[in-house]
Amino acid sequence: MPTPAELLAAATADADRTIDLRRRLHRRPEMGLHLPDTQATVMAALGGLPIELTPGRSTTSVVGVLRGARPGPTYLLRADMDALPVQEDTGLPFASEVPGVMHACGHDTHVAMLVGAARLLAERRDEIAGQVVFMVQPGEEGFHGARYMLDEGLLDAVPGAPVSGAFALHSSSTLASGTVHVRPGPIMAAADQWRLTLHGRGGHASEPARTRDPIPVAAEIVLALQSMVTRRVPVTDPAVVTVAHIAAGSTNNVIPDSAFLEGTIRTLSAGRRADVVESVRRVAELVAAAHDMPADFVHEPGYPVTANDAGVAGRVAAAAAELLGPDAVPPMAEPLMGAEDFSYVLERVPGAMAWIGARPQGVDPDEAPPNHSNLAVFDEAPLPAGAALYALMALRALAA
Repeated sequence: MPTPAELLAAATADADRTIDLRRRLHRRPEMGLHLPDTQATVMAALGGLPIELTPGRSTTSVVGVLRGARPGPTYLLRADMDALPVQEDTGLPFASEVPGVMHACGHDTHVAMLVGAARLLAERRDEIAGQVVFMVQPGEEGFHGARYMLDEGLLDAVPGAPVSGAFALHSSSTLASGTVHVRPGPIMAAADQWRLTLHGRGGHASEPARTRDPIPVAAEIVLALQSMVTRRVPVTDPAVVTVAHIAAGSTNNVIPDSAFLEGTIRTLSAGRRADVVESVRRVAELVAAAHDMPADFVHEPGYPVTANDAGVAGRVAAAAAELLGPDAVPPMAEPLMGAEDFSYVLERVPGAMAWIGARPQGVDPDEAPPNHSNLAVFDEAPLPAGAALYALMALRALAA
């Protein structure tokens, strides 16, 4: 088996191809579950390798299978490839050429690192006992792309040798470049959406007693939800409840007949998730009922908690420390309250997701535009390290 230093040296020697692929993807981003141009680019990048490629049936996903020289288990490496509805304002020479669409979450870097890893592994297939499955998915940004791939049999891509473990990397535009961040257990939150419509009775603003005004009721619900979180949710099993959108009324002297609110719920355990969803429903409906106002509450389940297997997370940290040095793997004390649909894979097989820092050199961490910003910039220097870490995780898992 190659040493970590040998893998990193090989990935660094191949950096030009990795960066070129990233920039081509960045220029032509696509959103959602159907990314035909991106899929074609990925399949072309993998096409010259001894990898069996299968396009998705219901989406433009790509599944690649690299078979080692000897039988053995199957390990999965994942990258996502969809972009966001964001108008890029970075000024990069390879900035998005598609109006209103941008790779603002670094998915282009994920694909580039995974393809780089595929080249490293393909060159060493004689040393592999087992198979590596490359999962390249669309629709991570809220479209449940991983779930579609699982429904199509992703984990049984190799008949008779189902996937036994999985690993994914996620770039961060705010973490120090070249660092790797991983923790056992929850690393990202479950995300649920909710919507509430209050049905009042409209009328003239000078005669509120003749109306049933939904606006103060909406305001009361907002405040009650904040109190509900701080008074009912323990800090050891936290939750975030955000009201992100309120719409009511059309002018200054008319009380509207309805008000609309929507927001998100973020939690780190299944039990807390169920409890907070029900609590938000109860607060909204009962506050409305106290004002004799009908309310329609809708809960839309999002991604589950992204929970790392403790053993795999430890192996990621150890591998990253060998590749980059122990100082490049600082402790990750707290999970992030963002959500990830790699969570669906981790519900089925033991694995882990890790963050790789890509904050441009010289940028103040407090000033760095975060993922999803129209100004987000990802340092390309860590891409070879990411490719090497992907490859090292697969090689060690199959050797074990």
